[in-house]
Amino acid sequence: MDYKQKVTAALVQALDGQLTAEEVQAKLERPKTSDKGDLAFPTFTLAKLLHQAPQQIAQNLADKLDTTDFEKVEVVGPYLNFFFDKAGYSADTLKTVLTAGADYGQNQDGNNGNVPIDMSSPNIAKPMSMGHLRSTVIGNSIANILTKNGYHPIKDNHLGDWGTQFGKLITAYKLWGNEADVKKDPINKLVEYYVRFHKEDVDKPELDDIAREWFRKLEAGDPEAHKLWEWFREVSLQEFNDVYKELGVKFDTYNGEAFYNDKLAEVVQLLKDKHLLVESEGAQVVDLSKYDLNPALILKSDGASLYITRDIATALYRDRTYSPVKNLYVVGSEQTYYFKQLKAVLEEMGVKSAPNLQHVPFGLITVDGKKLSTRSGRIILLAKVLEESVKLAQEEIAEKNPTLANKDEVAKQVGVGAIVFGDLKNERTNNIDFVLADQLKFEGETGPYVQYAHARAESILRKAAHVDVTADANQLTDPLAWDTIKALADFPQIVKMACDELEPSVIAKYAIRLAKTFNKYYAHAKILTDDAELSARLALVKAVSTVLKEALRLLGVQAPDEM
Repeated sequence: MDYKQKVTAALVQALDGQLTAEEVQAKLERPKTSDKGDLAFPTFTLAKLLHQAPQQIAQNLADKLDTTDFEKVEVVGPYLNFFFDKAGYSADTLKTVLTAGADYGQNQDGNNGNVPIDMSSPNIAKPMSMGHLRSTVIGNSIANILTKNGYHPIKDNHLGDWGTQFGKLITAYKLWGNEADVKKDPINKLVEYYVRFHKEDVDKPELDDIAREWFRKLEAGDPEAHKLWEWFREVSLQEFNDVYKELGVKFDTYNGEAFYNDKLAEVVQLLKDKHLLVESEGAQVVDLSKYDLNPALILKSDGASLYITRDIATALYRDRTYSPVKNLYVVGSEQTYYFKQLKAVLEEMGVKSAPNLQHVPFGLITVDGKKLSTRSGRIILLAKVLEESVKLAQEEIAEKNPTLANKDEVAKQVGVGAIVFGDLKNERTNNIDFVLADQLKFEGETGPYVQYAHARAESILRKAAHVDVTADANQLTDPLAWDTIKALADFPQIVKMACDELEPSVIAKYAIRLAKTFNKYYAHAKILTDDAELSARLALVKAVSTVLKEALRLLGVQAPDEM
C-alpha cells in the first residue's frame, strides 16, 4: 500500500465511513513545500456534513487518527498535514524503481485488450504539413501509454487515399502536368497542380464537372484513372515514410479509405435490413433525432458514398477483426460532431464495439495565428520543420559541446524530440501557435531541458561507475532528495492517469516536474562526495535517469546519455 492509500485508509476510518475512499482521495492536496507535510487533507467541505467549524473537524480527526504509519500528523487551521516516514518511504521507492528498471510503472489494467487507434491519416498526393504532426505524435504516445497499462494498441494509419479530390487531381494532372516533372519532385508537383485547380475553378466551374467525371471513372475501375491513382499513392507513401522514420513512428496497418471500397455495399445493405435508411431529398440518411443529432447522410442522391459510409465500413472491419475494448480516433476537435453521428449510427446498427468508440480530439496547430491549408497553398512542411530543428540543435551542440562524440545523432534526437515534446506538453484540446525557437530552448518547459536532466544524471553515474548504486536509501537526509523521491513515487499513478484521460501531456508535465526537482537537488547537493551517503545519492540519481528516460519514451522522445 502506498502512502496516499495509507492516508486515505486512516481518514476513512477516522471519519467512521462518512466519506468513501474515492471521496477522500479526491480531496487530498500536495503542499507546496515539504515543511508543510507530504499530503494535506482540507476540511472545509465537511463543515456542512458534520455541522462543525473546519478547524474543529481537523482537530477531532487528528485525535482519532491512527498515526502508526506516519512520521507525524499536524493540524494547521482547517488542514490535516501528513508527514511520511522518510527513511522507509525513500528506501522502498528507490528499491522499487531500481529493481523494475524501465518496467517501473507498468501495470496490467488493460488485460491485453485490443485498441485500434485511427491516427495520422494524411491525404495521398499532399505533403505532410505541420497540421499532420498532432494526430501522429498524440496517437503514437497514446499507443505507448496504453501498452504501459497492459493494453494491445493497433496503430492504424487510415490514409486519405479516396474521394472526390482525386478526380480534381487527375483533372489537374491531365491539363497541366507531365510524368517527367512529377518523377523529379512528386509531392510538390502534385500539390502545385491541386492548388492551381482550386484557383482556376473559381472562374471555370466546368472544371468541377470534369473532376466529378474522373472520380466516377476511378470508382468504376477505369484503367487510366486507377493507374494514376496508384502512382499518386505510391510516391506519397514514400515521402510519408521518410517523415515517420524521422519521428520514430511505426504503424501496424495502412488500411486507407480505398481498402474499404468493396465493403460499402454491405454497409448499405445492413442499414436497409435494419430499416435505418430513410430517403431525404433523393439522398439516403439515418435519422438520429433520438440522439439530438442531425440525420447522417449515407448516400448522396446520385448514389455516391461519403466519409461516414466508409467510416462505418471501417468500424465494422475493426469490430470483426480485433474485438476492440476501445476504438480510438485521434482526429481534430472540429470533427467532434461528426464522431457523435458516427457512434450513434453504429449503436443503431447494433455494432458490438460501438459503445467503446471514442473520439480523441485535439486543437489546431497554427503558425503566426493562421490555420494551415493545402487548398489555399498555405503549407509548412513537417519534413522541413524537422530538418530545421535538427540543424538548430547541431548549432547548439557545436557551441556548447563541440567534442561530443556522436553529435549528429544527438542533434537528431534533440531536434526531433523538441518538436514532439513541444506538442505533447500541451493539453491536446488546446490550440498551439508554433514557434520553433521556443521548442529548442535548453531552459524552461522544453524537451531539451528534460533530455539534458537525463544526460546530466547519466554523466554523474559514469563518473562514479565503481560505486554500488543499489544501496539502502535510509541515509538520505537532504530535503531536496526527499522531494525528488516523492516525485519518483508518483510515476505509476501518472501512468494510470495519462491512460485514463488519453492525455500525453500528463506524462510531459510530470517529466518537466521531475527534471526540475532533480536539477534543484543537483545544484544543492555534492552528489559525488565520498561519504556515507554517496551510494544512496547515486541510487537516487540512477532512479531519476531511469524514470526520465521512460517518461520520454512514452512520449516518443529519445533520451541521449550525453549532450
